[in-house]
Amino acid sequence: MKTSWVLFVGLAIFYFVMTIIYWQVGGEPVGITAILLSGGLSLIVGFYLWFTARRLGNVLPEDNLQGEIADSAGEIGFFSPHSWWPLPVALSACAVGVGLLIGWWLVLIAVGSLIISILGLVLQYERPSNSLHL
Repeated sequence: MKTSWVLFVGLAIFYFVMTIIYWQVGGEPVGITAILLSGGLSLIVGFYLWFTARRLGNVLPEDNLQGEIADSAGEIGFFSPHSWWPLPVALSACAVGVGLLIGWWLVLIAVGSLIISILGLVLQYERPSNSLHL
């Protein structure tokens, strides 16, 4: 974790310096914007990794020089074994892309479908409680 945020912040600084050089050389506006946005994205990832490392405050297994592979073993997370929700999310995202080519009416329908399918994907294992909390 220590090296990762330094790597991304260094990459952001590199992109910002290259943006200035590219702008001074006479680069096109799209290239200047792309390099600047790359620097911004690197800075966001670097800030997140720095903030997370500062909050954890402990040495992660990958930072320990005498660490073993088994030190980082454990549950990674829960992955749904039989969910159909990624299919409507993907189809809705494709419909948004096609809607940009065909017409805005399709984009509006597809964004509505995308919001519903993302909510279905995120909330598929949420169960409402039986008691009301006032």
